[in-house]
Parts: sequence; C-alpha cells; structure tokens
Amino acid sequence: MITLNELSLQRGTKPLLEETSLRIYPGHKIGVIGANGCGKSSLFKLLLGQLQPDGGHCDIPNDWRIAHMAQEVDGSERSALDYVIDGDTELRNIENAIAEDDGSNGERLGQLYAQLETIDGYNASVRAEQLLQGLGFTNQDYQKPVNSFSGGWRIRLNLAQALMRPSELLLLDEPTNHLDLDTTVWLEQWLQRYQGTLLLISHDRDFLDQVISEVVNIEQRELVLYAGNYSSYERQKAERLSQQQQAFEKQQRRINEIENFVRRFRAKATKAKQAQSRLKELQRMEAIAPAHIDSPFQFSIPCTEKMSTPLVRLDNGVLGYDQTPLLSTVNISITPETRLGLLGANGAGKSTLIKCIAESTGLLSGERVCGEHLHIGYFNQHQLEALDMDASCALHLQRLSPNATEQSIRNFLGGFDFHGDRALEPIRPFSGGEKARLALAIIAWQQPNLLLLDEPTNHLDLEMRHALTVALQAYAGAVVIISHDRHLLRNTVTDFVLVDAGKVEVFDGTLEDYQRWLSQRNADAKNVLNTHSETPSTAEETPPKAVEKIDRKSQRQAAAALREKLKPLTNRVKKLETAMGQLASRKNELETALADETLYANPEQKAQLQALLKEQADVVQQLEEAEEEWLEVTDTLEALHAENAE
Repeated sequence: MITLNELSLQRGTKPLLEETSLRIYPGHKIGVIGANGCGKSSLFKLLLGQLQPDGGHCDIPNDWRIAHMAQEVDGSERSALDYVIDGDTELRNIENAIAEDDGSNGERLGQLYAQLETIDGYNASVRAEQLLQGLGFTNQDYQKPVNSFSGGWRIRLNLAQALMRPSELLLLDEPTNHLDLDTTVWLEQWLQRYQGTLLLISHDRDFLDQVISEVVNIEQRELVLYAGNYSSYERQKAERLSQQQQAFEKQQRRINEIENFVRRFRAKATKAKQAQSRLKELQRMEAIAPAHIDSPFQFSIPCTEKMSTPLVRLDNGVLGYDQTPLLSTVNISITPETRLGLLGANGAGKSTLIKCIAESTGLLSGERVCGEHLHIGYFNQHQLEALDMDASCALHLQRLSPNATEQSIRNFLGGFDFHGDRALEPIRPFSGGEKARLALAIIAWQQPNLLLLDEPTNHLDLEMRHALTVALQAYAGAVVIISHDRHLLRNTVTDFVLVDAGKVEVFDGTLEDYQRWLSQRNADAKNVLNTHSETPSTAEETPPKAVEKIDRKSQRQAAAALREKLKPLTNRVKKLETAMGQLASRKNELETALADETLYANPEQKAQLQALLKEQADVVQQLEEAEEEWLEVTDTLEALHAENAE
C-alpha cells in the first residue's frame, strides 16, 4: 500500500500540495486529474524518488518494483526490440551475469539459468514483439535503431519499455498522446489485464472510463479521492455544483447548445444506430454539464455566413507521395452539413486524406474542386511549429486582423484562458497545451466554414477538451476530424469514413462497431498465420469476413437508393436546419443587445429599442415556424424509413 500522510510539496515558491493524505491499495487503478500545473507530474516524480516531500511522509513498500513511461528519449543506436527488452532490468542483469561468467562456478551458473526461466526470460523477445505490434510497429521496425524513429514513435518505444518491465506500480503520464485510435484501444485492453497498481494521468475521458476504478483530483492543493471512473467523478462533482445558481444558469446555456446539436442528429434518419448512440451520450453530457462550471475555457467557433455546396470535393483521387499511391479512387464531397470522423490505423492515409482536402498536396491524379466560398480552418501538430515563438497571442491575431481593436482580441483570447499579461507575453516558454490552444484560437478567429482537425486534443487537458467538444457542437460549418479521443468523436460527428487497405469507404456503424471490427480484423490476421497448417478444403472456405463485406455492400447500395428516393425531403431538412441555425444565432444576438441597460435608460434610444423588440418577436416566430416544419418533415422521413425497413 502507498501511504501519503500530511504531505506537502512545492516547486520553487509555488505550493502544489499542502498537508494532504491519501492511501492507495494494491491492485487499484487510479486516474490522476487536475488543472495544468496543479502538480500531477510532480506527484509522479515524488513516487519515483526524484523529488522529496517538503512536509509529511510518502511511504511505498520497499519490495515494489516501479515502472514508468519516460516523456523524452535520447537518440540510440540500439534496435527497437532491444530497447524495449531493456525495460526488464532484472532480465538484463541476469543475462549480463551469464555473459560475464567464466564457467568456474557451475552451481552459480545453474542458478542464473534457473532465475532466467523463473522470470520467463526465454520468451522475452516474443513478449517485446507483442508490445511493439500492439503499439503499431511492423516486423520491419524491430531491428531499426531507435534514433531512426520520429519523436512520437520514440515515445511509443518508451511506453513499450515501461509495459515490458515487471512491476507492482505502473505510472503512466499521458500515454495516449502519440497514439492513434487503434493503438489506444489496444493499450486500454492491456491495462485492463494489468495486475499491479496503476496511476494514470490522461486527458482522454473514454480511456479513463475503461481503465480506472477511482479518481484522485488535485483540488485546492489537496488530493481528493472519488470512487468510480471518470464519468462517475463528473456526476459526483455535478451533484455538488448543481446546487449553485451560477451552475444552473450556465447549465441551461449548455443544454441549449446540446439540444441544437441533437436536432442535427435526429435529421439523420438513415443513421438511426449512430444517432441513438450519440443521443444517449448527449443526454449524459447534459446531466454532467455543471461539473465543468469552473472551467477557464468558454469560447465558440464562428463560421462565415457565405457557404458553397459542396465546399470541396475530390473526384477519382489517387493520393500519395513521390508518385507512390497510398489511397486510390477517392470520391468524397464535403457539404456545409458534413460532420465526418476518419477511422483507420496509423499510416493508413487519414492525415494524407485530410491534407489533400485542405489543399492539393498528395493528390497524384484526379481532381480537387473547391466551392466559391470555401474557407478552411486546418489544425495539425505542425501548426504549433509554425507559430512565431517571439510573438504574443495577441500579436498573432493582430497580424491576421490589423483593424481589430486590442480589447476585442483580448476578449476573444480570454475564452481560451489567455488573460491579462499572459495574452501579451512571447509564447516561446508556453507549454505544448498552451500553444495548441493558441493554434485553435487562431483558427477560430478566422471564422472558417470547414474545420479540418488532425488530432486536435493532443496536449489539451480535460476541461479544454470538454470546451472544444461543446464549441464543435454549436459550430455551424462542416467538420472533418481525426482523433483518438472517442468522446470528442462521439459527440461532434454524425458519420464515419474508414481509411483502410488503400481505400476510403463509408463506415456504417458506431465507434463500438469499429472496435468490434478491429477485434475481428486482428483475429482474422492471426488466423492467416495458421493457414499453412490447415487442409486445402478448409483454406478454400469462404471466410465469414467476406460474407460480411458482401452484406455491407448490399446494405450500402440499398441505403443509397433510399437516400436518392428521399432526397427532396432530406434537402428540405438541410435548408430548414441552416435557417434555424441562422435564426437562433440572430435571436442570441438580439437577446444580448436587449440585455444592455442603457437602451432602457436613454429616451433617445427608444426607437432602437422598439425596433429590436419587434425584430426579436419576428425572429422568434420564424424560428418556431421553421422548427414546426422541421419536425413534420423529419417525422415523415422517419415514417418512410420505418416503412422501408418493414
């Protein structure tokens, strides 16, 4: 058991923990959460012995082996496989002792080989290869030197090395930051089987929910323990905060944003399964909204009013680099209503596809057609590198809009938690999370009508991820997202596209269906390895996967025919949704204007007040009429779909 008793900890002059106590029992899996800079990583350093407490005690059993994932890795000539095996230091010590033995003491040598067998040392290479495979490395990568990999892949090697080390205590700090969705799911399953005590820092709420059974939140320099996973923690916190009037008022605004997003899903009658899954998630989000009342992030993503249909289109595209195709026969059309999540393994071509949508880069043949009013907001990790490190947040926006007032810029940046002097400081010393927030703020400032987001949540904490999710729900433009954050995908997109085996195809299912598809594909891959031992008749049988593909194809053809039949109704729904969005936006603007007390105090503004009140009444009536028609049309659509299903 780990015991923290009356513990105090500070970094420099900043107190992080003050006289706080906590007990962590063997085998428990705990998520450590809290605002950036609250002391999560410092707590890990304390447990590793790299920091000493400034008061109180930190006691860890002497016989516990501790494994942790390093955040940096120096260049090394060692092969990836050897580097991972190095994580098992006991194994390496035994191997070194055997290598150095001169053969004079046969009994000692026998003991060493017995120890090697006891720790399963003869299978160390197999275990290391399984870890590498699970984290996305290929067989060809095993013998490559560590320094031949990029930074993100080196971090994966660090993770594999930590998992390789036998341990009673495992400390993982943001292990999913450089993983794609496929490897995130694999790691999730690995940690579920882990027998030791786990402390996990992560900003991926779905990942936390699947792995942990308790939450430690660093609140006001105390370690507060909550039973249950992250969703349970949110509910417990929401119950406490929902009693406050401020929490209630802010929750109502969140509920309105969520309800507007729900309307979009309900119009997707051809996506009943996905809609049902997402509606349940949105209902849960409504219930836990107060848990984020004290979030420092409150922003929206404006969208330019002018739209083109389609915004951008790829026709018969062949995508790749250096004349080497990666994806072929790509046909994709992005309309103002598109909300698309890209699925597929790392390296399958998701980033290439999104990059080609953003610009012609990677298009070897075919055509990219842009709408007249296309205005793209493109986020990827290279955006952070393109920032001017010697400029402030305010200066970045000022360069884009020279005529904007300083106050309007500072107000906007405040929603991204850049307040006061922080908005005017050079960004060079900023953390990765702060730079990512600035990159998102720059995109939002330009009011795009198409957002292309490639792993936007890397480096963002839980509160910022929640704020981004809410902002994307209310966003009026098109969205295409690559993300390993399933909560973000589940709550912001309506359709999925699978990028796999050189093809780009619609994925008719939910994220849970995708995880099952992944499991089935992995099982199929293992079965392929065993085909050499099968009889010819067995090998020639049609695999279940082929039957499934045929069924999916016929289902897609039937769905396409139905969509064409119902096109007039679906087009009307889209127009009504656009109109409702514009009317709701104008209604909010009028309510804001009418909240100005000077309108009522100044007799000279009486005419303006009356005009605003009249327009407000007209807008409310138009919005109600549009919503009534929308309900009628969607009911008709759903009835026709139900009739077709029968």
